[in-house]
Amino acid sequence: MSPDSLDVVLVRPSRPANVAAACRAMKNMGLGRLFLVEPPAELAAPEARALAYGAWEVLDAARVSASLRDAVAGATLVAGTSGRPLPSAWTPRQLAEEGTARAGAGRTALVFGPEASGLRNDELALCHVHVHIPSDPAQPSLNLAQAVLVLAYEIRLSALSLAPPHGNVGPERATSADIEAALDDLERALLAIGYLNPDNPGKILAELRGLLARAGPTPRETSLVRGLARQILWAAGGVARQRGADG
Repeated sequence: MSPDSLDVVLVRPSRPANVAAACRAMKNMGLGRLFLVEPPAELAAPEARALAYGAWEVLDAARVSASLRDAVAGATLVAGTSGRPLPSAWTPRQLAEEGTARAGAGRTALVFGPEASGLRNDELALCHVHVHIPSDPAQPSLNLAQAVLVLAYEIRLSALSLAPPHGNVGPERATSADIEAALDDLERALLAIGYLNPDNPGKILAELRGLLARAGPTPRETSLVRGLARQILWAAGGVARQRGADG
């Protein structure tokens, strides 16, 4: 996994100093693209910029997104970090070693939640894989810059030792935006035929998101899923109209 193919996404970071320190950790390991969701004020304050020493261009070029979904729209692999050892969570080393196969030739988004609470369940559901740093139970909490540095270090180490031959870019993968658009269409279609519980469609949709993410579909394949969903919706409407006419 090349550091050039990575985006770091910080969701609702609590303090500008933490963002600045994360920028320095990124620059240490060759990462340069930063996305901020609901960033704190005063990122330009001198005391914050001092903590981004040598990495001011990373901080200044940070892109602000309205939501996590928007921030990861261009990624083909979305890796969400969590302080909880979630089922099937990857270690940072596993992400570094296996992430390339999942991302293909596209970009990988490394998502970090708020320092105090971490990512919400609905935000973790948007992530294709979850990553947990197995810290010591006596002091499990890491600050934001530490967490960024641990993941970035493993990725850089893997890239240095397992650099692919020049020109080996891997297969094209659908982006997160492609997958979410397909899921939106599937949700409408599956609600129309009564497959989803309208009061709680999220559980099944999360499983379908995981299935699509594991499959690593191409843009063409997600387009086929969207076409299938639209045809289901059209057929459901025809059945409803026929019933109305018969009634």
